[in-house]
Amino acid sequence: MLDGLRQFIADIVAPNADQDFAFDDTGYLLAATALLVHVVSLDGEPSVIEKRKLHSLIESRFKLDPGTADHLIASATRAEGDAVDLYRFTSVIMRSVNEEGRLRIIEMMWELVYADGQVSEFEDNVVWRAADLLGISSRDRIDLKHRVAERQPVSSAGASKAEDAAM
Repeated sequence: MLDGLRQFIADIVAPNADQDFAFDDTGYLLAATALLVHVVSLDGEPSVIEKRKLHSLIESRFKLDPGTADHLIASATRAEGDAVDLYRFTSVIMRSVNEEGRLRIIEMMWELVYADGQVSEFEDNVVWRAADLLGISSRDRIDLKHRVAERQPVSSAGASKAEDAAM
């Protein structure tokens, strides 16, 4: 794990655009980004707004420069395309990221869900499944959903209320 941290710091200090992001136990950035790519791809080709939001989140939350973020997103898109389920990504995250970090990943997923102003049942379900696999309680997942929804313009706050009513 320490080697992974060293590599992450080295990538930030001196990013190498030709280097592929490794998908292994230390590849939590790739795993988290693949989850985010999955969310924006659920309803077809991601919109320009969703792509911008994805890049913004990757750059700001993972503290990456735009080129490194582009490379990470490209690698994550390939990994997500090869995956058959979310477990491939969530298992890496569970081994590498503490609860606070996992909560931030779920929050980022909600931010992407709300990026296009609409929440589909598929998006809601994927965040629910990912949160469950990441050991995030239903209460925390729904609280994060509400927090993100409150930051959105009024027209995009039309989130699924069936889940909330079930709690």
